[in-house]
Amino acid sequence: MNTKTKAKVVSKELLIPFILITSLFSLWGFANDITNPMVAAFKTVMEISTAKAALIQFAFYGGYATMAIPAALYVKRYSYKKGILVGLGLYALGALLFYPAAKYEVFEFFLLSLYILTFGLAFLETTANPYILSMGDEETATRRLNLAQSFNPMGSLLGMFVASNFILTSLQSDIRDDAGKLVFNTLSEAEKVGIRTHDLAVIRDPYIILGFVVILMFLVIYFFKMPKRKDPDHTIHAMDTFRRLIANVKYREGVIAQVFYVAAQIMCWTFIIQYAENLGLTKAEAQNYNIIAMGIFLSSRFISTMLMKYLNSRVLLTAFAIGGFVLTTCVILIQGMAGLYCLIGVSAFMSLMFPTIYGIALEGLGEDATLGAAGLVMAIVGGALMPPLQGAIIDLGTVAGIPAVNFSFILPLICFVVIAIYGYRTLKVHL
Repeated sequence: MNTKTKAKVVSKELLIPFILITSLFSLWGFANDITNPMVAAFKTVMEISTAKAALIQFAFYGGYATMAIPAALYVKRYSYKKGILVGLGLYALGALLFYPAAKYEVFEFFLLSLYILTFGLAFLETTANPYILSMGDEETATRRLNLAQSFNPMGSLLGMFVASNFILTSLQSDIRDDAGKLVFNTLSEAEKVGIRTHDLAVIRDPYIILGFVVILMFLVIYFFKMPKRKDPDHTIHAMDTFRRLIANVKYREGVIAQVFYVAAQIMCWTFIIQYAENLGLTKAEAQNYNIIAMGIFLSSRFISTMLMKYLNSRVLLTAFAIGGFVLTTCVILIQGMAGLYCLIGVSAFMSLMFPTIYGIALEGLGEDATLGAAGLVMAIVGGALMPPLQGAIIDLGTVAGIPAVNFSFILPLICFVVIAIYGYRTLKVHL
């Protein structure tokens, strides 16, 4: 009899802890996707270039790269629960720092706030992902992580909804005249000051509310008895672990693939607004298309998780990477709404990539999994490195006779090529 069909994804005794930890996936999804549209918002209200505004993503995802390994070492030394509590504390602190950032109206202060906020997210992701993997049979680990990750886009959708309906639509700096041009650019400096103060307060308030929600979650986790790590060894042999991880080709290539995946995801979701604005849509209208993309992403995540019961996850990863490549090619070459629809469709193929790469890369790592998870969380730095580069391309106006915003999606295109190669190698080489 096939034992794989009998292994449960989550056992009854671990269901409540699984639900609590899974809720954290929604929390960082919310932070990710309320922040993505802020690139366009800050560009206008602070009157800066697209490349400089994209430093929002550099600060946000740079925090992951800075704190992932310290988080893993902390979790190894103490416990999953303590790692999660530290993560929630830093998350709340970063969100609440938006209050003084808006008061002093300094762009770099906002960057610092996001940087600290993502210290917390690094702790949460470094801890929650392997924690979910450990909550049951190893045979169902990848499916379990895909299920937990399915709730990440629910938080993302809420973040997008808040950004679209409570931030972008309330920005006075985004009001346009009958010709579709920004009125803000024509105002005197004195008039701009009042609008800037108003708009930064609009941006600030959801983060302040988020900070208090995170504090509430901190208290729930603190008082709830959580399952302990199966491996009771709290000693740290970091250098020995690093040497084993670097020597593990499947893991090493998985980290590289994850860097390019996160870069592709952040670029496709951040610059959908610029792509739509180039077609004459407002920021709020463009963000509605981002919400549709996330809805597609969420649906596809559940569908792909179901398909993994019948199809090899490596096959699905390779096929989805090829699908992402094809649609991104259309995004570059097709101008008009059809290109925007293709950009929305890319989300369907991105849906399974993060947890699947994560699960494949960590297979069989045993006691090295905690630090291995840190490397995969550090890979989120891809979301910090490439968006400013894409923003610089967009600032060029046109490239090779086509709108630069279209051409800029050559960067996600390259990312999908790398992911497809990794998927193929996991099928043919890393068995």
